[in-house]
Parts: sequence; structure tokens; C-alpha cells
Amino acid sequence: MSKIVFKTEKLGISFGGLKAVQNLNLEIKEKQLYGLVGPNGAGKTTVFNMITGVYKPTTGVFYLDDENLTGKSQETINHKGIARTFQNIRLFNNMTVIRNVLVGLHNQPEFNCGVVTSIFRLPRFFKTEKAMRERAKEILRVVGLEEERNNLSCNLPYGKQRKLEIARALATNPKLLCLDEPAAGMNPHETAELMDIIRSIRDKFNVTILLIEHDMKFVSGLCDEITVLNFGTVLAQGTPDVALNDPEVIKAYIGG
Repeated sequence: MSKIVFKTEKLGISFGGLKAVQNLNLEIKEKQLYGLVGPNGAGKTTVFNMITGVYKPTTGVFYLDDENLTGKSQETINHKGIARTFQNIRLFNNMTVIRNVLVGLHNQPEFNCGVVTSIFRLPRFFKTEKAMRERAKEILRVVGLEEERNNLSCNLPYGKQRKLEIARALATNPKLLCLDEPAAGMNPHETAELMDIIRSIRDKFNVTILLIEHDMKFVSGLCDEITVLNFGTVLAQGTPDVALNDPEVIKAYIGG
């Protein structure tokens, strides 16, 4: 039986009298591709904001590897192993592609060579820098951007900027990688390529992936399980075939 990497119990948040999310119970297994879907305003990004420390839940708890991270800071949650991307791309535009990834690697213990070593450029500093660049290139290779590594990120086309944001999040060595609409704005060819990249990331880096997406073909073709939200509450959970054919889900999407 697969280990449960991430779970929420009755997770919720209210803004004044508005219950944006309520009673969310998730169980995501190791190396699972899990989807969080629903109409606009369903509360999907609010869930991401809670589990990454942007918002503090008003009810419930969430765990990563059985450790309660509810209410922790964004930095702490990231160090513990949850990383994310955003709906609106947030890259360091005036840095090269590889520098964007190196930023994510700097917080990793294996690449910490200490203040004195860095200031005086001792041999360990150069060894660490080389190891970081090799790791960055490995990550870029998986997302198909190794040949672009010395280009400014602002000069990349939109689809490649999306991939770079995923690479930077992956550089923090997460146990749970949260992707907020990774296929948004991509053409069908780019979307199909991204599906292969996400599977490769899961397999090569042994990471569990939770994603928000509006493209139901993308979700159905990629995710093992999904949760469907509407107005902050769960409508259905299960495999994509079962959940997306639930009468309440169909009603939420098409009305009537």
C-alpha cells in the first residue's frame, strides 16, 4: 500500500463571513499525480495559499509526512518540502534561465558551504558552485530548457517560462510540488509535451504532484485521482472518470 505523503483534515478558511473553503479532506499518496479542479471561484488557489503558508487556515489542519505544518511560515513550509508555482508567472526576468534555478538550490543543505568559505573563495566554494550548476542543468534537462540556460528568462516564449517556473520550484527539492494551472495559455502541442514533462518529473525526482487545472482533457490524461471543488466545498473525489461524470459536477460546470 502506498504511503500517504500529504493530507488535510477539515481544512477551511473564512474571510469575514465568507467561507472560501470548508471541510476539505485530502489524502495524496507518494508519487501520485493528484488534481484539484472546479469552476472559477471554487477555492482552488485558496487551498494552495493555505498549504503553502500564504494564508493561515481558520479551521482544520494539514500534514506533510505526518508533520503538522498548519500555520507555519511560507519559508518553513518550503524548507519542509512543499513548493509551488503560480497562475501568473513569477520569474526573475533579468536573470538567466540557469540563475533562476540556482536561486532555488541555494537553500539546500548539500549546497551550503558557509560564510567564510564563500567570502574567501576556498576550494569548497568552487566545488559547491560546480555541483549546483550540474544539478541546475539536470533539472533544466528534464523540462527541456538546458539549451536555453544562458538566455534571460524574460526572452523565453510563454510556454518555456511556464516550464522554467516549474524547474525553479523543483530546485527546492520538494516532497509535494504544487502546480497552479501549469498548462494555462499553452497550445495543444505544448500541453501534450507538458504532460510528458510532469510524468518525467514525478518519476525522476520521486516527487508527489498536486495540480490545479481547467483543461479537463489534461486532467483526465494525467491525474490518478482528483477532487472537484465548487464554492469552497467538495463535490466529488476519485478517479477522473468517476468524479468528472458525477451529476453534481456536471451541474456545476454547465449549470441547470
